[in-house]
Amino acid sequence: MEILCTRPGCSHPHNNFSDLDDPSKLKTVQQKYCTSCGMPLILAGRYLPSKLLGKGGFGAAFLAQDRFTPTMRLCVVKQFQPEGNLNAQALAIAQDLFEREAVILEDLGSKHPQIPQLYAFFPLVVSNQITKEEEQFFYLVQELIDGEDLETELKRKGIFKESEIIEVLHEILLVLQFIHDNNCIHRDIKPSNIMRDKQGRLYLLDFGAVKQVTATAGNPQKRSTGIYSMGFAPPEQMQGSAVYPATDLYALATTCLNLLTGKSPEELYDSYNNCWNWRTHVTNLSDGLANILDRLLLPSPRERYQSASEVLQALHSSQSQGISSGTKTSIQRPSNPSKPSVPSPPPQPSPSPISPRATKTFSSVDLLIYSGFTGFEGAILILGLKNFLAVPGIIIGCMIMGGLLYLQYRQILDKKDLLIIGIITVVSLIVTLFLGFLGFNSVSFLLIAGLVAGAGLIAVTSLFKLIYQLLSSVL
Repeated sequence: MEILCTRPGCSHPHNNFSDLDDPSKLKTVQQKYCTSCGMPLILAGRYLPSKLLGKGGFGAAFLAQDRFTPTMRLCVVKQFQPEGNLNAQALAIAQDLFEREAVILEDLGSKHPQIPQLYAFFPLVVSNQITKEEEQFFYLVQELIDGEDLETELKRKGIFKESEIIEVLHEILLVLQFIHDNNCIHRDIKPSNIMRDKQGRLYLLDFGAVKQVTATAGNPQKRSTGIYSMGFAPPEQMQGSAVYPATDLYALATTCLNLLTGKSPEELYDSYNNCWNWRTHVTNLSDGLANILDRLLLPSPRERYQSASEVLQALHSSQSQGISSGTKTSIQRPSNPSKPSVPSPPPQPSPSPISPRATKTFSSVDLLIYSGFTGFEGAILILGLKNFLAVPGIIIGCMIMGGLLYLQYRQILDKKDLLIIGIITVVSLIVTLFLGFLGFNSVSFLLIAGLVAGAGLIAVTSLFKLIYQLLSSVL
C-alpha cells in the first residue's frame, strides 16, 4: 500500500508498505513514517493520504482513506501550508481563515446537503530532522464530492447553454440563501469552487474565505481581509472594503459569464470604458436572464439585488414571462432542499392545429349551373375533337373534362374557372366551325349540349357529391 507524505517540500513523498496490504495489519498498525523525511504518515492515527488533489494559496488538498470505517471511506484532507514568507499578522489571518473553514463546515455542512460535511480538524506537531525545531501543521478532513468542478467541466465540454446556466444559478442561489441566512458570506464564488457530483447535484466548496457578519451591511468596521479571486470579486472586495450578500451575487454572475463564454472575466470587462462588455460574446440568450446578470454586475452593491431570494424571484418571473411568450420555461423550486432541482426542458412548441382542407360546398342551384355549363363545354370539346381526331378525340375530351371537374372541386380554378372554360369554348367552337365537321345547325347543337350533355353531367356530379359526403363522414 502506498501512503503519501504531506510535509511540504519532501523530496520523496511516495512511501510503499507491503505489510499494509493485509487488512488486519492496516487496521491495527499504530503509525508509519516517511522514509525520506520522517513525517508521520497516518494522520490523526486514521487518515491515509494517497494522492495530491491540488495546492492553493493557503494549503494543499489530498485524497485519503479513513481506515476506521468499514468501507475505508474516501475523504479530502486539507493541510494548512501558506505559500511565501508571511509576516506574523498575515500568518495569523491565514490560520484564522483555515480554522474558520472548519467551524463553518461543522455548522453549515451538517445542515445543508450541498455543503461538504466536516469529519475532523486537528493540529500535528513534528520535529524537523534538519533544523531539529518543532513544526506545527493543521489539518481539516471533509466529505469527498465525487465528480468534477465547473472549471474542469467547462474545459471538457465547452460553453454552457442557457438552460445549464439557469440550473447553476438556481442551485447555487439556494445554497447562498442558506449561507447568508446564517450570517455568512462565502467571498470566493468561482467555477472551481462549484462541484457537480456524478448524480448531477451541485455543491459549493472552499469555505476558507468565509466571513461571518453580525452587524448591518452598512457597518464600515466589517471589512474584507483582502482574500479573493481576481476577476470574480466585485470592486468593494478588491478594495478591502465591507462585503455583503451582494458581493457573493456579483461573483456568481461573473461565474456565469465565464461558463457562458469560456472567457475569463478580465477578457469580458472593458477597462477603458469601465464597464462589462459580455453580451457580444453570447448568442441565443434571453433578455430576461441577460438583464438579471447585468444587474448583478453593477459596480455598487446597493444597485444590485440585495439577496439570493430576490434573484430567485427575478429568475422565476423571467422564466414565467418566457412561458407566456412561448419562448422559455420556468424552473419549479423544490420544496425539499435535499433533492437538487433540474430545470424543466424548454417547452416544445404546440403543434398548430391541422385545419381540414377547405372544400367547396354545392347548393342545388350551384349544382345545376356548374353541371349545365360544364356539360355545354364538354359537348363542344368532345364533338370538335371527335370529328378532328375520331375515337381518340372522344377519349381526350373526356380526360380534359374530368381534369376540369377535379380542379373545380379542389378550388384550384376558383375564380378562374369561367375564364378558362370560356377560352376552351371559344377555341373549340372556332376549331369545330372552321373545319366544318358539324353536321347540324347551331340551335340543335345548343339544345343537345345544354340538355343531353348537361343532364348527364348533373347525374355524374350528383353521384360524385354523394361519394364525397360518404367519404367525409367516414374520414
